[in-house]
Amino acid sequence: MKRYLFLTSIYLLVIQLAFAQEEEVNLCAEGKIKTWQKAVSKSRLAATASADNNIDVGYYKLNLNVTYEPKNIKGEVTISARSKVDKLNRIFIDLTDTLTTDSIKAGVKKLSFSRKNAQISIQLDKDYRLGELINIRIYYHGIPGTSGFDSFVFGKHNNGQDLSIWSLSEPFGASDWFPCKNAVDDKADSSDVWVTAPSYFVTASNGILEKVTDNGNNTKTYQWKNRYPIAQYLISLAMSNYKEYRNYYKYSVKDSMLVQHFIYPEQLTEQNKTLLDGTVYMIDLFSKKFGLYPFIHEKYGHAQFGWGGGMEHQTCTSIVSFEPTLVAHELMHQWFGDKITCKNWENIWLNEGFASYGECIYVEASGGRKNYDSYIANKMVGARKASGTIYVQNPTDVSSIFNTNRTYSKGASVLHMLRGILGDEVFFSGMKKYLASGLAYSNATTEDYQAIMEKESGKDLAYFFKQWIYGLNYPKYNVVWEVKQVDNDQTKLGYNITQTVNINPQFFTMPFVLRVKSLVGKDTVFTDFKDINNQLTQDYLISVKGKPLSVQFDPDNLILKDVQVTQKLPLGINEASQPFELSLGPNPAEDILKIRFNLTKTAEIHLEILNLSGNTIFNSADERLQAGSYEKVLDLNTIEKGNYLLRFWVDGESQTRKLQIR
Repeated sequence: MKRYLFLTSIYLLVIQLAFAQEEEVNLCAEGKIKTWQKAVSKSRLAATASADNNIDVGYYKLNLNVTYEPKNIKGEVTISARSKVDKLNRIFIDLTDTLTTDSIKAGVKKLSFSRKNAQISIQLDKDYRLGELINIRIYYHGIPGTSGFDSFVFGKHNNGQDLSIWSLSEPFGASDWFPCKNAVDDKADSSDVWVTAPSYFVTASNGILEKVTDNGNNTKTYQWKNRYPIAQYLISLAMSNYKEYRNYYKYSVKDSMLVQHFIYPEQLTEQNKTLLDGTVYMIDLFSKKFGLYPFIHEKYGHAQFGWGGGMEHQTCTSIVSFEPTLVAHELMHQWFGDKITCKNWENIWLNEGFASYGECIYVEASGGRKNYDSYIANKMVGARKASGTIYVQNPTDVSSIFNTNRTYSKGASVLHMLRGILGDEVFFSGMKKYLASGLAYSNATTEDYQAIMEKESGKDLAYFFKQWIYGLNYPKYNVVWEVKQVDNDQTKLGYNITQTVNINPQFFTMPFVLRVKSLVGKDTVFTDFKDINNQLTQDYLISVKGKPLSVQFDPDNLILKDVQVTQKLPLGINEASQPFELSLGPNPAEDILKIRFNLTKTAEIHLEILNLSGNTIFNSADERLQAGSYEKVLDLNTIEKGNYLLRFWVDGESQTRKLQIR
């Protein structure tokens, strides 16, 4: 019994850790939701205005002068774009109306412009041909973030003793601090971020730090260069009195990449250094699983900021702390979210669901399959609480985009199920093909991902994505099994699967495994049977060696589901006609359960408790007793409250009773 209690304690610890991470991701999602709520309550137009589809942005250069006292940003932003139409003479650029536009130039020529809400209408210097390059510079100043987006924050750390400034632009906050085309599906080919600020500040941003200039007036200028395609919301800056901590990721015999961390001085502890050292292991893990780190010629790293979670800014994640699963989540985004970005916010699960599954991949690699199983099981707890479709029906609904249960947990659960259907080899090969496809450094939809996984697997996955991405809820199974026929050592076992009627789809189509526990001679044997369930109610017949003892549906938890498994006894069998007397009490039970039984002869007894999914959660040791009346007391404190089945065995014959623990 001590061994059972010990194992239970370990299991509970794993579950507690899993729930802690789920809470952490909740903070991530809730922070984004709160940001949106502030934005929408202040100016819905600022968040939902249509970007200019007549231009294709190729380059941003942000040349900013930032001061903390007074809180101010003064900027010159260069935008290079190509015309997507002929005779283009007017364009629209997004910039919050709380920032003042001073002037706009093309070369040395000043351009006329007007403001309407969060957009600048710019009269160009000529008519531009289809494909012709447009270069403009926008000069502006003001206090960013005053619209309530929290996309540009003047904050403090170290109990208010030290200063920090940081940006967080997802999803529509980029135009809250620099002029841009605020559209997730138009990535710039490259970007530069130059920041001049008091010498107190160390500035972190995307790409490689090319130069730091001491201006001789107690200010420094940091020049960051990024030469990979980048979505506007992934451009970032983070400023504080950072201390730098470095690692290197060696990706070939001769080559290595800088892993660069910008840490608050009071947070640069030995414990945090150890946690940060783990980043290199994660980069190597994900590189092996999904292809080489996407920005290998620049860097990866972290910049601490004051928001309660993490944000996957390209090559430089903004992060509050360094818990491994949070680090893994944000790092996974560099492949899924940064290298390939969702084409619109309706498909946000391609970012957040994939990053959430990255946590699971890390847990599996570092802690083994059992830890993975516990971790994804906890994700499924949240997924079962999700309402609505994973595909966001209304991207102006704040809670729909960053809904933890649906976008994060259910999104991760979908990938877990797809992996179960395809198998590891095909699943991970397909993920690599997705990242190496023409979608690389661009944008994708669910249909893009589906097509690649179908090609790689040779399977039609339309049913899968239709029901899980565009459908509602999850399947609820009722499995009833019975012995149909016994012929020597072979048993015909029949079972029925009936789903609770759903809305969309009416029922789910899923391959499944049924695991049968049987007694063959004196040996207990487990046999797996694979099939597909594609009807509302469906009958199956299988041949099992030996005597069936119990049945488990989806024993490896590869399906997001609820399930109840019961055995149908032959007609005429009831408790009074059972081969031995058995009674339980009290039932419902709390701390203990008394099991009373009579034996008419010397016999071997055995007790097991199963949950309603058919999984055995408690097994007693076999015990041989002489004829007589007995009472056994079972300690229930290690078993969670709920409904169970208690099965009591005497020399291979069993009786099953319903048991409630409360």
